[in-house]
Amino acid sequence: MAGEQLQVLNALDVAKTQWYHFTAIVIAGMGFFTDAYDLFCISLVTKLLGRIYYFDPSSASPGTLPPNVSAAVNGVAFCGTLSGQLFFGWLGDKLGRKKVYGMTLMMMVICSVASGLSFGHTAKGVMATLCFFRFWLGFGIGGDYPLSATIMSEYANKKTRGAFIAAVFAMQGFGILTGGIVAIVVSAAFKSRFDAPAYAVDRAGSTVPEADYIWRIILMLGALPAALTYYWRMKMPETARYTALVAKNAKQAAADMSKVLQVEIAVEQDEAATEEANSFGLFSREFARRHGLHLVGTATTWFLLDIAFYSQNLFQKDIFSAINWIPKAATMNAIEEVFRIARAQTLIALCGTVPGYWFTVAFIDIIGRFAIQIMGFFFMTVFMLGLAVPYHHWTTKGNHIGFVVVYAFTFFFANFGPNSTTFIVPAEIFPARLRSTCHGISAAAGKAGAMVGAFGFLYAAQSKDPGKRDKGYPAGIGVRNALFVLAACNLLGLVFTFLVPESKGKSLEEMSGENEAEELMESVAPNSRPPPV
Repeated sequence: MAGEQLQVLNALDVAKTQWYHFTAIVIAGMGFFTDAYDLFCISLVTKLLGRIYYFDPSSASPGTLPPNVSAAVNGVAFCGTLSGQLFFGWLGDKLGRKKVYGMTLMMMVICSVASGLSFGHTAKGVMATLCFFRFWLGFGIGGDYPLSATIMSEYANKKTRGAFIAAVFAMQGFGILTGGIVAIVVSAAFKSRFDAPAYAVDRAGSTVPEADYIWRIILMLGALPAALTYYWRMKMPETARYTALVAKNAKQAAADMSKVLQVEIAVEQDEAATEEANSFGLFSREFARRHGLHLVGTATTWFLLDIAFYSQNLFQKDIFSAINWIPKAATMNAIEEVFRIARAQTLIALCGTVPGYWFTVAFIDIIGRFAIQIMGFFFMTVFMLGLAVPYHHWTTKGNHIGFVVVYAFTFFFANFGPNSTTFIVPAEIFPARLRSTCHGISAAAGKAGAMVGAFGFLYAAQSKDPGKRDKGYPAGIGVRNALFVLAACNLLGLVFTFLVPESKGKSLEEMSGENEAEELMESVAPNSRPPPV
């Protein structure tokens, strides 16, 4: 690839960290803040939905969502996210990152509000409407994964690129934390205004009619941060790497980056950008030879991680109840239960989730992606086994604090580990014209793992003892054995990490081979290049 065309890319690689980089982190990061808030806030209100819409006056325990409804409410957003990652990832490579970026944000805003306005004359009608809007909410969230990662990687310099992409992803931690805080504030406000007896005292009176507003307010507030950043997202220019390498307009790329980075970038000839080399498609032999194992590595590690990560996040409330950290449901009213669940999840987010993300930001460009991912998977395995092996000890009265500490450490090493690196690496190691697509494929594999966690753990964690089992569920393998399965997933993730290359300190073109002239000449030799896909 000619030197003139690379001037703009070299300028990006060596650019000093400046104000524009931080504004890009905030603009892209607020999308992730919203993603995490919207995906995880549902776990705060599912018990409340069960009490409101599936109340059985003859039952000694409060209403709960039937197994199929609970699986749908918890998992339908992941189905949408998986679809959105594949679709918008592909679209981002076809139309450009910027054009697609606004679509995903508007979809998230509209569907967040619509989720809170879910209507219906029957419980089934309300749940069906909620699932419909949460699917399309997930579809918009899915688009944010490949686009935010790709945009940030293509704006960043090579020295601090890992930290910048990690900082965008770290906003997910603040999204989870904010979801918990919002649920605490809203439930506390309703609790002080509408005091109600515990379920054991008054079955019907324990859930006041006004409780129906709580879950709706919590879901709808997810639209706010996304709406606030829409204007700035639309003002961002297209990334220089897309403009130069995919749209073949080096002059425009130089002009765009000169404005935002406040440096003069000269391009002597625009024709250099029209180079035909290196144009193999996603399904070509050349791609399989160069990047096939890399894609297998990024997809499998993300898949295995998300089985464990989303199981833990979505079903914290069940684990807390199992170890008696949250009182029995019948001893609380509906609003108090929301408050207790939110408080427990916020404490875990504050102690384990958020710090882990920022440790990654601090150390990723020092010790590298590979070392952090290996370390994260290793310690997640260790701490999962630390929960599972002495599980009886943790469920004994007086030992709950120890359980929560070990549980928080599994979150810490997920986020100071593979939860961050699986997001970062696919945005760095693939060619510019396939980068968004490959990131979308890797992320979609992760969401497939999240669905296994969301649907599978729900059933697997059920006790063999009918008295301890949630109503309507078949016998499972119990929380202890489910934790063993999650530990095995983490161990497998560690093994597949060896397929993923280290990208610390290297330019994107160096990682993808886009600036290797000899390889480029080979790839355009007569009859040797498959047609682009």
